[in-house]
Amino acid sequence: MPAQMPTRDGPRVNEEIRVPQVRLIDQDGEMIGVMSAREALLRAYDVGLDLLEISPNAIPPVCKILDYGKYKYEQQKKANEARKRQKVVELKEIKVRPNIDDHDYGVKMRQMKDFIGEGDKVKVTLRFRGREMAHQDLGLKVLDRIRTELAETTKVEQMPRLENRQMIMVLAPK
Repeated sequence: MPAQMPTRDGPRVNEEIRVPQVRLIDQDGEMIGVMSAREALLRAYDVGLDLLEISPNAIPPVCKILDYGKYKYEQQKKANEARKRQKVVELKEIKVRPNIDDHDYGVKMRQMKDFIGEGDKVKVTLRFRGREMAHQDLGLKVLDRIRTELAETTKVEQMPRLENRQMIMVLAPK
């Protein structure tokens, strides 16, 4: 097996462009037209810049004369900016009980509203202890109450379902 050149990501530059003809755009953004890749490369070198393949899938491929170092720097800046704006959605968990007091319920609702407002998903876990398992309808009522109060700002991603001794429901922001 012959040794291959290491492949690198990004567009092809200068001598890496191995097609007979290219459509050239000069450093000012003016469309020059179709010419040989060699001639385009010579024009780029004449002005002290690089020949960069912009769209390799076009026929013929479109190449532009520009400063490759500056181009790479701009691309990296754009990628960093996009990464900065990205929001990671977290799954926050709120634990409640079937016979929750009104004040405790209010505190939990306020927390859930804050989490939803920040764009996070909320996993509501309702835990049954001892003989409470015989009254699962009480737990379902609590989860339904939560669901109806948050109906305008959330959508139910996972309906309440029983897993062992707990009932779980997942809410996501609309």
